[in-house]
Amino acid sequence: MKVPLRWLEDYVDISLPIEELTRKLTFAGLEVEALRYVGLPLPENPERLEAKVAGLEWDPETVVVGEVVEVRPHPDADRLVLADLRLGTEQLTSVTGAPNLFPYRGQGPLAEPLTVAVALPGARLIDSKTGEPRRFEPATIRGTLSAAMICSERELDISEAHEGVILFGPGSAALETPEPGTPLADFIGDVVLDIAVTPNMVRTASIVGVAREVAALTGSELRLPSLDVEMTGPPTADMIRIDIRRPDLNPRFTATLLDGIEIGPSPYWLQLRLLLAGMRPISNIVDLTNYVMLELGQPLHAFDYDVLVERARASGSEVPTIITRMPDPGERLETLDGVDRAIDDFTILVTDEMGALALGGIMGGGESEISDSTTRVLLEAAAWNFINIRRSTQAQQLSSEAGYRFSRGVHPADAPRGNLRAIELMRQLAGGTVYQGLVDVYPQPHHDSVVEMPFGEVERALGIEIPREEVIRILEALEFGALDDGDMLRVTAPDHRLDIGEGVIGIADLMEEISRIYGYERIPETQIEDAIPPQKGNPELETEEAVRDLLVDLGLQEVVTYRLTTPEREARARKTGSEPDARPFVELKKPISEDRRVMRHELLPSVLEIAETNARRDGLAIFEIGQVFLAQEGEDLPEEPRRLAIVMAGLGERGNWSRGEPKELDFYDLKGTLDGLAEDLHLEDCVFEAAEHPTFHPGRCARLRVGGEEIGVFGELHPRVRAAYDVPFARVLAADLDLEKLQAAIPERYPVHGISSFPPVVEDLALVVDDGVTAAAVESCISRAAGDLLRAVELFDHFRGEQIGEGKKSLAYRLTYQSDDRTLTDQEVAAVRQQVVAAVEQQLGGRLRS
Repeated sequence: MKVPLRWLEDYVDISLPIEELTRKLTFAGLEVEALRYVGLPLPENPERLEAKVAGLEWDPETVVVGEVVEVRPHPDADRLVLADLRLGTEQLTSVTGAPNLFPYRGQGPLAEPLTVAVALPGARLIDSKTGEPRRFEPATIRGTLSAAMICSERELDISEAHEGVILFGPGSAALETPEPGTPLADFIGDVVLDIAVTPNMVRTASIVGVAREVAALTGSELRLPSLDVEMTGPPTADMIRIDIRRPDLNPRFTATLLDGIEIGPSPYWLQLRLLLAGMRPISNIVDLTNYVMLELGQPLHAFDYDVLVERARASGSEVPTIITRMPDPGERLETLDGVDRAIDDFTILVTDEMGALALGGIMGGGESEISDSTTRVLLEAAAWNFINIRRSTQAQQLSSEAGYRFSRGVHPADAPRGNLRAIELMRQLAGGTVYQGLVDVYPQPHHDSVVEMPFGEVERALGIEIPREEVIRILEALEFGALDDGDMLRVTAPDHRLDIGEGVIGIADLMEEISRIYGYERIPETQIEDAIPPQKGNPELETEEAVRDLLVDLGLQEVVTYRLTTPEREARARKTGSEPDARPFVELKKPISEDRRVMRHELLPSVLEIAETNARRDGLAIFEIGQVFLAQEGEDLPEEPRRLAIVMAGLGERGNWSRGEPKELDFYDLKGTLDGLAEDLHLEDCVFEAAEHPTFHPGRCARLRVGGEEIGVFGELHPRVRAAYDVPFARVLAADLDLEKLQAAIPERYPVHGISSFPPVVEDLALVVDDGVTAAAVESCISRAAGDLLRAVELFDHFRGEQIGEGKKSLAYRLTYQSDDRTLTDQEVAAVRQQVVAAVEQQLGGRLRS
């Protein structure tokens, strides 16, 4: 929000230096991001300001106000004129080609001189061609000396316009035109504050809104613009009807009518204010709708009333009816920006009986806009549902000043104020007669919040005692109603605030208002006196982070992928001919692109796409923890279980002198990673079993069970699945695990052995079992049989051959025994060994290999 200081001072007296004003506004939540000096001297130490500083200073001796007393033809150039200037007692001639001076050529001395901006020799200006600063020097142009220069906005760094020179008059009496020779900076010099308006403070997206804050911060009086209107025409209610069909989306609609106007340029004081506030002047009526929007924060829209009458007659009525409603199927509207728009079914429209006229609260339509031939204006000011406006602006990808404000919330009480203010200014600047009465349809009145706040809450919440009188002064300065009722303060929100809640939320909102106006920087640091709330852990988050950290320690890299995909992209992770995923997807009504139109069912396809994108690497080992989205019958929201997906491919760790050359990762590398994760999470009864899955290679797929519960599957991708992804690796390994089941299996407590001071005993044991017996089952049997003396068991050899018989295999384990309180004897170790062999024989049908 760009705020010219001169405009701001219309509503509040400012005696503070600009640096102090900037500091106060920033601390109060209105961060001043930049200061633009228009003609005035720049600060000596701009680095002391936390805002960016820019601008062009006008030398008071060489950039002054002048009067054009006569415009004469140039004797030797048809495209130039000679402008005779009066600068106090001095008279000079300027040679110029400004097109807006040509209408005065050859008229002789002007009855009413034209007030202009004049640069004298040595003046520092902006070159209109290069945009760089330069000094003006007199020059002879086609045989005539140009001793002074009449300036355009570009040369004074006001705007980019340089087609004509600035004409302050006639018609600029609002600027109180000074005597010729007065420094131009004293006339229109200004400082523009560029304020970052946060979404919760849209009430300050207006000059009066900022003035209200300044008044509260400085103790000055706020002067609101007059809403008095000279209404002498027939009743407005006889000329227009309003029909609101969705009060929840359009709670209020107001209209006034002005007849007999003359469209033309705005006076320069109005144009200048709009330019400094960042808006382009167009015509007096359009400019005034923008002016009042910037002044009061209420967006307005002006319709050509005669166009509405013609449309009404075409529909069989003499009186136009403005209707706010939802769109008909297939309805379209060409907006003021020239775009023919398809209207979404949730976007509220301003229409008549013939069709759409405007996107409610966002932008008008081209057919009923103000034109040079307009003589009657219907002025509309309304209130709109901010959520609906925000949704519509995003869907249409349409940004406008009106949409910006309405999408953040404009109070319905602002509608009649904005309408009355604007229609009177239009009458003054464009002429005409205002019809009697404001048509105001208000089917859903807004009830302002009332908050009962204990006085003691101020000290309790802020940690500082603020006098009762100061609290009431702050609230009343912000236009809150504050009724002192002993220990309780009854506060009523003003009728321009939508952000004040009720109950405890309302009290918190009032604390914010009091503290920011009192001054955050004035609140000392103190220790909290309230009881500290009980500290509660978040086991789900903690275990999820533990899984992340452990996988990184195991050499994997985390990735984060889009949650949006397509059914076709997910289907790539299943081999051709397998049963398709028949579950319904959660579909987006407005997808950002065609390949991001549904929420994913599975996590593994997303991670495989990352592997595909990074396939040029020698090897990769990545994982992701994320949600999938499963539609639930009869429920609005999907189920969102969390999954863990791992993908490994290519070469493992780089080779070196001790390890030799790196090898390609295989099934057992992935199994070892999962085994290491299970061990670090202290999972009990962890079993790997052979499995089949349409994503994985037959015979190279396994499932992970913990405590009998299936956690997920892993293995080498099926060749057809691997072929669906553009990867150069001969093998791609993947795992798809249920993270929530994995977390549920993590024990809260687990036994920890201290470091024993007694030596361990290590022995190797080879056991012959049937081919169908898994190594995990043998290891589990050994662990149970050996008891507490067994500290570690490791499989280090696997053998099949004629020596041990057909259908048999030999598994060699290294067992480590150790006690915490003694050195184990050979007899103790032999007894444990016998227990182990006996258990393997009885439970698994195995035997000790001789």
